[in-house]
Amino acid sequence: MKKINIIYWIATGLILGLMLFSAIGTFMPNPDSVKMLAQLKYDAYIMHFLAVAKILGIIAILVPGNPRLKEWAYAGFTFDLIGATYSMYATGFPVSNWAPMFLFIGILAVSYIFYHKKLALKGTAA
Repeated sequence: MKKINIIYWIATGLILGLMLFSAIGTFMPNPDSVKMLAQLKYDAYIMHFLAVAKILGIIAILVPGNPRLKEWAYAGFTFDLIGATYSMYATGFPVSNWAPMFLFIGILAVSYIFYHKKLALKGTAA
């Protein structure tokens, strides 16, 4: 149980830190972010919507209980990361920009897998 908890909290802390950093960065004025949004052909309003959704997902994962809400948060983070990866690929960003996203998707997968291992050890199901 201890090993599962340690792996879960490390992976979860990393992915939630990434999501929080990304969400906060959306609301900070930055010329590089504006340039990247233009390259991705996104309007600022969609990024603000996603930032709020990320913050709500972080809260859903950190607050005890509500396993269904946690499932939705994990799904949302998965769609966000895959969507960001594909958007960079489709708009011609170099591989060096979007390939590291697979690492983040992997960390998210580890967090999700170990979340379910924790539930199994407790005897609860999501």
